[in-house]
Parts: sequence; structure tokens; C-alpha cells
Amino acid sequence: MPSKEPPRRRIPGPVRRRGPAGEGRPRSAARRPSAPAPRPGRPRAQSGSALRLGSPRPRLRLVGLGLTLVMLVFVVRLLQVQAVDADAYAAKAQENRYLSYTISAERGEITDRGGTALATSVDAYNITADPSMFTPAFSKAPDAPAQAAALLAPILRTDAAGLTRKLSAKGRYVVLARFQTPQVWNQIKDLRSAFAEKAEKDRARGGPGTNVLAGVFQEKTTRRVYPNGQLAAGILGYVNADGKGAGGLESQLEKELAGEDGKISYAQSGGRRVPTAGTKEVPAVPGSDIELTIDRDIQWAAQQAISKQVAQSKADRGYVIVQNARTGEVLAMANAPGFDPNDLARADAASLGNAALQDAYEPGSTSKVMSMAAVLEEGVATPGTHVTVPNRLHRGDRLFKDDIDHPTWYLTLNGVLAKSSNIGTILATGELGRTQPQANKVLYSYLRKFGIGSPTGLGYPGETSGILAEPQDWSTSQQYTIPFGQGLSLNAMQAASIYSTIANGGVRVAPTLVRGTRSADGTFEPAAPPERTRVISAKTARTLATMLESVVGDEEGTGTKAKIPGYRVAGKTGTANRVDPVRGGYHGYTASFAGFAPADDPQITVYCAIQNPTSGSYFGGQICGPIYKQVMEFALKTLQTPPSGSAPARLPVSFKPGE
Repeated sequence: MPSKEPPRRRIPGPVRRRGPAGEGRPRSAARRPSAPAPRPGRPRAQSGSALRLGSPRPRLRLVGLGLTLVMLVFVVRLLQVQAVDADAYAAKAQENRYLSYTISAERGEITDRGGTALATSVDAYNITADPSMFTPAFSKAPDAPAQAAALLAPILRTDAAGLTRKLSAKGRYVVLARFQTPQVWNQIKDLRSAFAEKAEKDRARGGPGTNVLAGVFQEKTTRRVYPNGQLAAGILGYVNADGKGAGGLESQLEKELAGEDGKISYAQSGGRRVPTAGTKEVPAVPGSDIELTIDRDIQWAAQQAISKQVAQSKADRGYVIVQNARTGEVLAMANAPGFDPNDLARADAASLGNAALQDAYEPGSTSKVMSMAAVLEEGVATPGTHVTVPNRLHRGDRLFKDDIDHPTWYLTLNGVLAKSSNIGTILATGELGRTQPQANKVLYSYLRKFGIGSPTGLGYPGETSGILAEPQDWSTSQQYTIPFGQGLSLNAMQAASIYSTIANGGVRVAPTLVRGTRSADGTFEPAAPPERTRVISAKTARTLATMLESVVGDEEGTGTKAKIPGYRVAGKTGTANRVDPVRGGYHGYTASFAGFAPADDPQITVYCAIQNPTSGSYFGGQICGPIYKQVMEFALKTLQTPPSGSAPARLPVSFKPGE
């Protein structure tokens, strides 16, 4: 087969001129040799029409190297952010985005026995701020903290300099003022809104839009209030600036009243809450309500009576205790002067607290009833036993006398109590043992059983147990003064409890102030029953009650001003030398009166004491007897206690020599 030749490739060259037949060659006479075929893909440039381009590879390599370096920088930075500084940046992001604050639990109420509120909580606001929003970058003002402080100080009634320091602090949260009323927050809110509107208009005109109050916020909480002002303030106590109990029952029952705080976290942007970002909330658990044994009306009557008498006598202070003799429940515990827990800034520091439980003082003659109880219970004398009482009695290294000079008295043991003879009491208690030290031990045992030198059982903050030395430590004078109420000390609640023990047939019931608690779900839990202790026999208690009636009912008694028409009254006066807590030694007097009614069916005990009366009488029967009568009458009527149904037994007070 004839071989096929590949088609010839046309080689560009000079243009041939086509002419007549035979022509078609170039004008040049010489024939040019054939040019080599060009490499595929690389067309040969026409001569005189273009420049030869350089290779692009170096430039591409340079660009690639630059991009590689840039990417390397990004990778290194990404590793730093995600691996090395991840926690720090995450925390910063959370700080900038999320705010958390405590939801205060609503504090439980304290009520009287009838459910009337004595301490409660009302709506209030904590005024807070975000200091980061007072920086020049955010607020567009170089001195935003000072400007805001100047605006807020008059509303919050606080120092502008202190507010400036808080608003200039680092962080995202600071409390400017706690427990402000809704009216205060409304003032701030209106002012903040006015600034926000002004800033918006300023930005619309191309201005910076300065707003120095954008970072002020509120937290809803509650504020403690005492609707009755000074009433029962000594019992209730008060709360501190943080809303925690700092005195009285508010402190003692802090755990029950406080509840458990909650917490809320939410996202914010530009100082505003972001509703779509999610909120985490742990709700607060309200505190329990506390129901007291106190009767508000009886408390009011006691407080009015003691306040008036303390003012008239120009005394240092005074207290009145009203107790249910059968149950031990305290119906009133009043102090004068008092204080208003709603306004502690104006309260006298000396008046804070509960002096009826925190003052220790020598009781004087109201204490003689314990000496008589020991004498009767030990069987060494009866109400009719004759006691010859001289004007002076020499014992140890001292010469003892009664409150008034008198000729020799010929008294029965009942008369010794009715006329409150110190000398007669010394003589009677001396029969408790063959020797004076033995008699002291017997008397000491009874004083302890009546609760002297021991806590009352209330567990009240700052309560005193009083002072009662061991009998072997009694000085020569104490061996003879303790029987009539000098040389030992107690508080007013202990003094009242002595008479409630006698009224209750010789059984001491520990006093109580709390009836029970009511939890947030409405469940009421009564308080544990009080401790009961037999001190003397029922027979001795009845005999003492009859003897105490002589103090009030007999014309020779010292307590005639305590008589109450229609009721048989048992009581005892007291006028003690008073230890001066500042100067030391004995200066002034403690006047007192204690008793119960109706004497034939005892229900209520009332005790009154006034410290250092300096105007008018200082005798207990004269200034405390009328208070006892006023408060006891009110309590009997309030509790609807029926009048006595029988006449009192008349025990002889004195005897004729030779009988």
C-alpha cells in the first residue's frame, strides 16, 4: 500500500503574491530553507508585534509565602484564644453579658397571741448600679460618677462622696442603698427616664447623648417594720442594715425568721435585660411566722403604766412582767424608757435591749417569800408562830434594823411577812438549821429551786442569770441579808416566776415567749411544752398565798395600794438598797411589787420594779403598788377572769405579849 504522508503544516512566512500562471513564487530569487516547527502550545510571536513576557512563577511563590505567613498568624492567635486564654475570655464574656444577684427571702412575721403583727416586712428596693456604665466611654461624660452621686444623694439621704466612690469602683455590681421605699425608687426611676429621653434627643441631633443615670437599677426586696412603734420593742429587738436580726427575738430566732435567699442570673446588653437570652432563677424560701405568747393590749397597758411612773419618779428605768401563772406564758414584758426599732438612729443606746431580762439587781423584800416558803416547808414554823422583833438585831459584825424605827414588835410569822420585817425574817430563817451555816445551806437549796442563779429558760440574748454565791462563800453579812433579799441578785423575769410558782400550787413552770411557728405552707407547729419543777408542796403554796393576802388586805400590811375591788389579791412589796453600776457601792433604791390574782384561784402574776426613783417616794408599796393594781385590773378584764367567789381568810398579824 502506498504510504500516506501526513498533511503539511502551513508555516507562516512572507505573503505570496498570486499572479498569472507560473507565478506564485516570492520575489526573492533565492528559496528560503524550511523553518523548524514550533513547540506545541507556545505560539511563536510575530516579529515586531509583541514583547516576550517573563515567567510568573516567582511572583506566585512570593504571594503564596505571604498568604502562608498571614494564615500562620491567624492560626497562632486562634490557638492562643481557644487553648491558652479560653477561660479568661469566657469569664470576661460572661461578666460582660450576665448579671447575677440575690433574691432576698421574705422575713417571717412576729405576731402576738391573737395574730396581730408586731413585726412584719413590706415591699422595698435595694438601689444598685453597674460601675462600668459610669465610665467616660459608656456614659459620654468624664465625671459621670460625681454627677450621678450629686443627683442621687438627696434622694437616698446619704453622702455624695460615698456614692461617688461606689460608682467609680471596678466590677459590674455595687449596692448604693438598701431597703428603700417604693417612693424612693419611683423618684430615681423618673429622674433616670428624664435623662434617657434627653440623651435620645441629643443623639438625634448628632450629639454624644450623655446619660449619667443609665447604670442605676433596683432589686426588689423587703424592709422590716414595726407597726406599733415602741410597743414590745425590748422583746422583739431589731434588724441590722443587712436585714439580719441583731437584737431580741429577731436575733434569737434568726434561723426561723430569715428563710433562704434565692438567686437570679440574666443576660444584659447596654444596661438592659435581654429577655430572649434565658434566665436562671432559684426562688427564695420565705421565713416562718412566729406567734408569741404576748397579748398586745396587755403589753400596751403595762408599757403605758411603767413609762408614766418612771417619768414621774425621775427614775433610771423600770419594768413590768405579766405572766399566766398556770402555763408560764409571758403576756407582757414592758420596759421604760424604750426605743423605736423603726428609727434606731434616734434611739438612746442605754435603752436598747431588754432590761427586764438583762438587768441584775438585788430584789429586796419581794424575795422574803422564798425564805417563808423554806420555813413553812421545813416545818420549823407556821403562820401563827410568834416572833418577837426588836428595834435592832446584832448578828455577826453588823447591827440590823427594819425600814422604820419601831418599838419591839410582837408579830406572828404572818405579821413578819405582812409588815416586811427584816429582823423577823432573819430570826425565822435562823431556825432552818442548828447552826447558821446549816441554815444557810437549807435556804440556798430553796433559792436554787425557785430559779435564782439559773437562766429563766427563755434563752433570750444577753439574759442574766443573776448572782447567788454558794453558801460556804457567803460573807458574814450575807448570811443575814440574803434571807431578806440583799446580797443576791436576779432579773425581773426571775422575780415574777417566784410568785407564779406559788400561784401554781408550788410547781415552777419555765416562762415562755413563743407559742409556735407557722411555716410558709401554713403549717403551725406549737412550741415544746415548758419544763415543770415541783419546788414546794401545794399545801405550803396555799398557806403562802393566804399570808400574801395579808400584805394587801390587812391595814397593817405594806401593800394596801394594790387592792382591787371584787378580787382577792396576794402580793408583796420590796424596797432594796441599790448597787450603783457606775460608782459602785449602794446608792439609791430599787422599788418593787409582786403578786397574783385572784388569790383564791390564781391566774395572773404581775411584777413591777423601778430603778433609782429620785422624785417622790421610793417605797415599793407606794410607787409600784398602784402600777400593779392598774395592770392587773386591765389584764383580769381583758382575759375575762371572774371575780373572787369567797372572802379571804384573816390570819393574825400580831400577838399580845404573854399570850
